[in-house]
Amino acid sequence: MNSFFGTGPTPWDIAANGPRPPARASVRTLSTNIEDALIGTFSRAQLDSLLPEELNLTWARDDIDPRDDTLSKRDAIRGYTHGWTLPQLAGLARRLTTEFELKSNWAEELELYIDAYQRDGGGVDGPTKNLIFAANGPKPELVLRDALNNQIEITANAEFCLVYDHPVPPEGLWLSHLIRWWREREEVPDWVEDRAVALALHERLRGSLADNRAEQVIFDAYAARYKEGFNIPALIPQVYLHFDPVTQRARRAAANGSPLARQRMDFLLLFSDRQRVVIEVDGKQHYAKGSTASPELYSQMVAEDRRLRLDGYEVYRFGGYELTENPDAPTMVKQFFDKLADNKK
Repeated sequence: MNSFFGTGPTPWDIAANGPRPPARASVRTLSTNIEDALIGTFSRAQLDSLLPEELNLTWARDDIDPRDDTLSKRDAIRGYTHGWTLPQLAGLARRLTTEFELKSNWAEELELYIDAYQRDGGGVDGPTKNLIFAANGPKPELVLRDALNNQIEITANAEFCLVYDHPVPPEGLWLSHLIRWWREREEVPDWVEDRAVALALHERLRGSLADNRAEQVIFDAYAARYKEGFNIPALIPQVYLHFDPVTQRARRAAANGSPLARQRMDFLLLFSDRQRVVIEVDGKQHYAKGSTASPELYSQMVAEDRRLRLDGYEVYRFGGYELTENPDAPTMVKQFFDKLADNKK
């Protein structure tokens, strides 16, 4: 076209035909693209097995029966993703593009929204592996069994810790997932109700806190949320982040040696496979040597916080004093978890 604008496309051509505006990840855009990809790739019969069995999703609608043959494919998918948050949908989208052969146009479309979510701060870049937690005795001794596949083996003290050996679902690690895992691990008969299994698991997890009153306040305040249902992220105590085979005393005695910072996290919440929230409870040992304030210990603590945040974790800290000396501590912690859950919707 010969015009004031030359022979190339006019601004009106660009506005009408491209370039395409950047993808923005939202609950609406991601859920729609996930549904379109599944509908365009799989039959209804395939979805009936893929969603609950291969993806291990939980039916989320009490008013609809998933076996209803009159449900459309879109309604069947929404029965599993009803009420999901953006991090949960992003986790599901990642699994679909990496574990299944979607039709190319749908896979490319989903990748755009996954990239947009990650660009806007979508959590940790990498799936959850090696979830070792709730140690109630000596530190487990680990070896790297397969370095290429990041497979570890516990060679000593395995009886004192728990290892979640199932894939973390895209919607995050819910208490209902832990209940199913605990039922299998302990070989609990099917006739035992989930509530009884949950109580046994609760006692085992709480036991890993020993007599730490401050951590017990956090754990008990969150456990009250399970009264509303088990399909919420589980609060996982005493999660190993690093492993150092050398004792802290030996590490300090070595030339230029210091122990690895924060080998364990006090608590971890997985709102999705990548959306990870760390909760730390700071006793005096975190910032003082004896009764003397230690700038060195404080610096190590905040440096490790920075590293975790840059890796995509969220980190929240409670002071031991505000949990043990404040009579309103349970209410304060409840309000914190309420606000945190609201922020994840």
